[in-house]
Amino acid sequence: MHRIHTTTSQSDHLVQIPPPKEGGSERLYQGIAVAPGIAEGIVFKYLPNEQAIPVREISEAEVDNEMKRFEEARCATQSEILDIKKRMAQSIGVTDASLFDAHLLLLEDPILLKEVHQSLCKELLNIEHIFHSIVKRSCTHFNQIKNAYLRERAIDIEDVSRRLLHHLLGKPKQRVYVPNRHHIIVSHSLTPSDAAMLHDDPVVAFATEKGSKTSHTAIIARALGIPAVVGLHNIISEVSDGEAVLLDGYHGVLIVNPSSETLARYQGMKLEQETIEKNLKELRQTASKTRDGRAIILSANSELPEEMGSILANGAEGIGLYRTEFLYLNRSTPPEEEELYKIFCTIAERMKPYNAIIRTLDSGADKALGFVEYPKEENPFLGCRGIRFCLQHKDFFKVQLRAILRAAVAGNLRMMYPMISGVEELREANAVLEEAKQELRQRGVPFQEELEVGIMIEVPSAAMTADLLAREVKFFSIGTNDLIQYLLSIDRGNESVAYLYNPAHAAVIRTLKKIIDSAHDAGIWVGLCGELAGDLLFTPLLVGLGIDELSVSAPMVPRIKKAIQSLDIPACQELITQTLHSESATENHARCVALAESRYGFLL
Repeated sequence: MHRIHTTTSQSDHLVQIPPPKEGGSERLYQGIAVAPGIAEGIVFKYLPNEQAIPVREISEAEVDNEMKRFEEARCATQSEILDIKKRMAQSIGVTDASLFDAHLLLLEDPILLKEVHQSLCKELLNIEHIFHSIVKRSCTHFNQIKNAYLRERAIDIEDVSRRLLHHLLGKPKQRVYVPNRHHIIVSHSLTPSDAAMLHDDPVVAFATEKGSKTSHTAIIARALGIPAVVGLHNIISEVSDGEAVLLDGYHGVLIVNPSSETLARYQGMKLEQETIEKNLKELRQTASKTRDGRAIILSANSELPEEMGSILANGAEGIGLYRTEFLYLNRSTPPEEEELYKIFCTIAERMKPYNAIIRTLDSGADKALGFVEYPKEENPFLGCRGIRFCLQHKDFFKVQLRAILRAAVAGNLRMMYPMISGVEELREANAVLEEAKQELRQRGVPFQEELEVGIMIEVPSAAMTADLLAREVKFFSIGTNDLIQYLLSIDRGNESVAYLYNPAHAAVIRTLKKIIDSAHDAGIWVGLCGELAGDLLFTPLLVGLGIDELSVSAPMVPRIKKAIQSLDIPACQELITQTLHSESATENHARCVALAESRYGFLL
C-alpha cells in the first residue's frame, strides 16, 4: 500500500489507494495545471444528469403566473448563492468568495429578464422551456469565443441556470457527492458552486475535460488548496470508477494505475515541492533583485476584482496590466463614468503604495461588446480592435479616460493604450485624452494633470518604430502574446503550426532587444506583460535583455522572484550574446533552458 500526503484542505489525512490492477498498465494524460499540488486517490466519475425540460403550451392568461413562478425561483436561487458566498468567505476569505457576485449579477441582468418576458409573451410556452432555451443560446455563443476567459463564462451561466431550473421544476439541486473515502473527481466540467461544495467532501483533487486557468472554478480550487487539472479531453471515457490515479497539479498530469516507481518518484517530488512552497512563502516580501543587485519590478496581471487579495498576498509590486474590457462585457450599455471611477479608485487604494497600470478598452476580435454593432470582418484579429476600436467610438472612450484621470489623483495609477501601431495613432489617442482633460476642467472636477501614459508594444510596426514612439510616452509594456504571433505569422490555436511558436526565435529576441534598447535610449522604462513574463525557462533571457518590469499572474510572482534572485547579470548578458549570433531557435531555446536549470532547476 502506497501513501502520499495531499496538499488539500484535508492535508492531515493520508490517502490510501490500492496497487495497480492485475494486468493494468500505467497511463498518463496531459492536461492544464490550474491548482498546484500532488494527490493520490480513487477515480470517482461525476456525471450530473441533464434535466428533462418539459414543453407545454400556455394561454395569455397564464403569462403572469409563469412570470411569478420564475421570480420565485430567481429569488430562491439568489438566496442559495448568497449562502454559498457567505460560507466560502469564512473558508477562503471575502476576496475570493466575491467571485459569486458574478452569479448574482446574472440573476439581475436586465437584458436576460427582458428577453425571458418577451419570449414568454411571444411563444406562449412554459417558463422552464423559455428560460432553458435562452440560456442554451447564450452558452452556445460563449463556447464559440476564442478567448478562454470569456468561454468560461458559459460555465457560470450554466451553474446559475441549473439552480434556477431545479427550483422551477421543484427538484433539489444536484450536487457533487462522493462516498466516505478519499476520491479524485473526474468530470466533464465542474461549476464554481460544485467546486465550493468540495470543501465539505472527502475529495483530494479533481480532473475535468473542460476548463482553464482563468475560470472561477480554478480560482476556488486554488483558494481551497485542492489540486486540479483541466483540459483532459475525453478523460471520462478513458477511466473507470475505482481506478487508482495520481494527479500532478504542478504539471497538469493525470496518471492512471501509477506504478510503484512512479509513486516513489512523486513521493520525492511531493517532499521537494513542500520545501519549495515553504521557502517561496518566506521570500514573498523580499526584494526582486538579481544576485548582483539589479532590481526588476515584479507586478501582476489582473482582470477580476477578486484577484486583488491574491496579488498582494503573493508579494507583487502592484498591477502591471489591468484589463478593463471585462468591465464592459455582458452589458446592454457601457458603464457610466462614476461606476468606472469607483472601480479605479478601489484599485488605486488596494494597491498602495504600489502602482497599477490601467489598460484602456481592448475590444474587438474575440472580445465583442453587446451594445456595439460590429461590421463583418474576414480577419477580426487584424481588424478594428484595441485603440482602433476606441478611436472609432470616442464617446465611451472618453468616459473611460475621464474616470482614469479622476481616480489617478490618488497618485499611483498609470494608463496605457493597446495595439498602437505608430506615432500618428498614438497622437490621435492623446488628442482624445486632452479632450477628456478639458471636459473635466470645464466641470471643475479634480484630476491628475500629469498622468503617466504608456503604450502596449504588440504589433511589429510599433516594434520597428519603438525609437519614435519612445519620445511620446513615459513607458512601454510589451505584449508578447500578440507580438510573437504577428512576428512569426503563427496562430498558437492552430495545432498544425503551433509547434513553430518559439520565443527563442532570432526574430523575437532581436525585436525585444530593439524595443528595450529604444526605451532606455529615450530614458523611459519598459515592462513585459505577456505569457512570456511568467515562463521560468525564459527569465534569464528577459533579465539579460534589460527588462525593467515583469507582470505575471499573481501565483507565479514568488517563483519568478526566486528565479531572478538566482541569476546574475553577466551570465544573462552572455546568453543574449550567444542567442543574437545564433541562427537556430532550437539552440537558443536549449541555451535558455540550460541556464534556467543550472540556477533554479528545482522550480521547473
